[in-house]
Amino acid sequence: MTIPTAIYGWMVLVALVGVQAFPTYHSHRQSINWTQPEDDWEIVSIPRSIVPHVELKYFENRTNAEASISDEEFLERLHKIKNNTSKSRMLWYDNTPDGLAYPPFVDKALKLFNLKQVSYEIEHSLLSKVSCTACKAGAGLLLHYIHTGKSEGEIIKMIYQFCSNLKIQSPRVCEGVANLFGVEVVYVLQRTPLGPNEICSFVIGDGCEDVYNPYHEWEVVFPPVPKPPVLEVPVPKEGAPFFKVLQISDTHYDPHYVEGSNADCNEPLCCRLSSGRPANPNAAAGKWGDYRKCDTPKRTVDNMLSHIAETHSDIDYILWTGDLPPHDVWNQTKLENLEIIKETVRQMTEKFPGVPIFPALGNHESAPVNSFPPPYVNQVENSIAWLYDELDVQWRRWLPQSVSHTVRRGAFYSVLVRPGFRIISLNMNYCNNKNWWLLLNSTDPATELQWFIYELQSAEFSNEKVHVIGHIPPGHSDCLKVWSRNFYKIISRYENTIMAQFYGHTHFDEFEMFYDPADLSHPNNIAYIGPSVSPYYDLNPGYRIYYVDGDHDTTTRLVIDHESWIMNLKEANHYDYPIWYKLYTARSAYNMKALRPVDWDNLISELTHNQELFDLYYKNYWKNSPVRPTCDAECRKRILCDAKSGRSHDRRHFCSELEAKVDDESGKSWKSWIYRGLSNSDDNGLDSNDGTGAAEDATSTTTEWQIPDVIISFV
Repeated sequence: MTIPTAIYGWMVLVALVGVQAFPTYHSHRQSINWTQPEDDWEIVSIPRSIVPHVELKYFENRTNAEASISDEEFLERLHKIKNNTSKSRMLWYDNTPDGLAYPPFVDKALKLFNLKQVSYEIEHSLLSKVSCTACKAGAGLLLHYIHTGKSEGEIIKMIYQFCSNLKIQSPRVCEGVANLFGVEVVYVLQRTPLGPNEICSFVIGDGCEDVYNPYHEWEVVFPPVPKPPVLEVPVPKEGAPFFKVLQISDTHYDPHYVEGSNADCNEPLCCRLSSGRPANPNAAAGKWGDYRKCDTPKRTVDNMLSHIAETHSDIDYILWTGDLPPHDVWNQTKLENLEIIKETVRQMTEKFPGVPIFPALGNHESAPVNSFPPPYVNQVENSIAWLYDELDVQWRRWLPQSVSHTVRRGAFYSVLVRPGFRIISLNMNYCNNKNWWLLLNSTDPATELQWFIYELQSAEFSNEKVHVIGHIPPGHSDCLKVWSRNFYKIISRYENTIMAQFYGHTHFDEFEMFYDPADLSHPNNIAYIGPSVSPYYDLNPGYRIYYVDGDHDTTTRLVIDHESWIMNLKEANHYDYPIWYKLYTARSAYNMKALRPVDWDNLISELTHNQELFDLYYKNYWKNSPVRPTCDAECRKRILCDAKSGRSHDRRHFCSELEAKVDDESGKSWKSWIYRGLSNSDDNGLDSNDGTGAAEDATSTTTEWQIPDVIISFV
C-alpha cells in the first residue's frame, strides 16, 4: 500500500523543496549524456510451465482437461501465422531495432502550498492542483540545482534542512528520507529528458494535467490472431467440484512493534519503542495491533495463520499478494527487508506445509520503497537483482524451476496449476507511478506486458483459463495511465481466457470492473481486491477465502463465491482474546445470482440508488471498523467510481453517468450537477475529495515549464 509511502519518497522531495523560486527552463533542456542500454531478452527463448504443477490434496472427482501444447507446437503455430501476415509485427519475433536561508516570501508560499494538505492528498490518493503545484515547484528546483552544478551531497543536505526546519517530519525521519531516497532521485533526474510539467503529470496523473509526453507514449503489440467470438459466461454449475483458495495480502509485519508504546506519534509509523512514551493510556499501542498508524505485530500474524490452518484445513492453494515489510519507509535497508521476506516465508511454510503458494511482489519489498529499476539498470549499486535473486530462492519451494528466469528478470511468472488452468503473477511495480526509475523510460518495463500477451496467446491456443494475480490494482491511481491503458486492452482481447484477477495494496475490501473499451455496456472482467492483514490504518485485520470452479467437464474457472474474514481489533485488545469470524459472503450479502462480470456490474448499479445496500457494502469495505468515517454523497461516488474504473486516470470516461445517479439519489438538483460539471471541467478526474476539501481544479496545460505565477508574485 502507498499510505503514506509516496510522501516520504519521491513526492516528499519535490514537495519539500517546492517553496523556493527557480528560473525558467524549456522542457527540452540539456540533460546528462546517458542512453538506455540494449536489452536482448527474447521471450521465446525462455522455458515455460506446461506440466500441471499442483496435486490438490482435498480436491476429488477431477477430470482431465485438454493438455497444453508444447513450446515447439506453439512457436510453430505463431510462425505460420507470421508468415501468412504481411504487415503485422510481434515483439517476440522481431529482433531488429526500431527506427537554507529562506527568502522573505517563504511564509506566504508555505501557506499557498499547504504542505499538510499535500501530505493528506498523497496519503489518500486524492491529488489536486495543490499537490500538482507543489510537485512542479519542487521538481523545478531540484532540476535547477542539478543543472547548476550542485553536488549530490549538497542537494540531499538541502532536502533534509527543508524537511526539518519546516517541521514536515521529525528530524530523524527527514534525515532518513533525504539519505534513502535522495541518491536515486538525483541519479534519475540527472538523466531524464523531462521537465516539471511532464514529471508531475507522470507521477500524479490526471490530477496534474494530462501533459503529452512522447517519452512515455507506447503500445503493446498483439499477435496477428483474430480475437475469438466472445463467449457468454455461464453461471457455474451448482454442486460441481471446486477449489478452496486463500488470499493473504498486505501483511506489513512489524518486527519492532511494542505493546504499550506510543500509538499516536508524529511519524509515518508508530507503536515502536522509538515512538516514545504515550501521553496518556489511550495513546498506548494495543497488544494485538492498533487502529492508528501502526502495522502488524508478530503475535497477530501468527495467530491469524494458526486460525486459518485450523479453520480452513482444506485449502487447495494460497494467493499471497505482497507488501510484507512495515511502513517505516524512512528507515529501511535491503538487508532488513530481505530478513522480513525470509521470516514471513518461514511462517507460511510452517503453517501450511505442502500447500501450494503463489506469491506476487508488493511495492514495499524494495528498499527504498517503490524503487524497482528495470533490467537495463544493471549497475551493482542500482540493480534490483539483490531482491529478485532472493525472491527466486524463497519462492522456489512453491514454484516450478521453469519460472526462475522470469522471476530473476522481473519478479513475474506463469504456472500451469492444473490441466487447463494457469496462474500468471505480474510485477505491478512496473506500473507504479511512484517508481521514479520509470521516468527514464516507462515503455513496457522488463518487457512484462509483451511477455504477458505471449503467455495469454499460448493459453488461448491451449484452451487454458487464466487467473491473474498482482499487488497494485491496474485501475488504481498509483498505476501509470499508459501502462493501465495497455493492460486494459490486453484484458479485453483475452476476455475468453482470463477468468479473474486478484490484487491487494489498498487495504480495503473491494473490487474493480473491466469493460469492452468500445462498449462500456459490456463488462468483461473482474478484479478482486483483497483486504489487508495490517490494520494500517483505522482498519480491522482481514483475509479472503474464494471458491473457484474446479476440475470438471463444464468448468468455467470463475470464482463461485468469496468470504471475507476479520478480527475485531478493539475487542481483541479489550479482552486479550482475538476472535476471527466471517464478516460476509459475497453472493448472500449482496443477493447476487453469481460472481460473473455482469453480476458485479449489476451490483454497482444497485449500489448507486440503494442506500441500505451501499451502507452494507461500506461497512464491509472498511472491514467493519468501529472507527470508520461517515460516507456522504462525494465519498459514495468515489468508492463506486473506484469499483467502476479498471483503467487508471480515466474516471470521467467511466463514472459520469454513475455520479449523476448518485447526485439524483442524494437530492441534488440537475442545475447544481451541471454547474459542478462545468466548474470541474478541468479538474483531476477524481471528482471527490472525501469530504476534506482537498480536490481543486488542475492548472492549464503548457508546453514550457516555468515558475508558477503564484510564486513569482512573492519574489
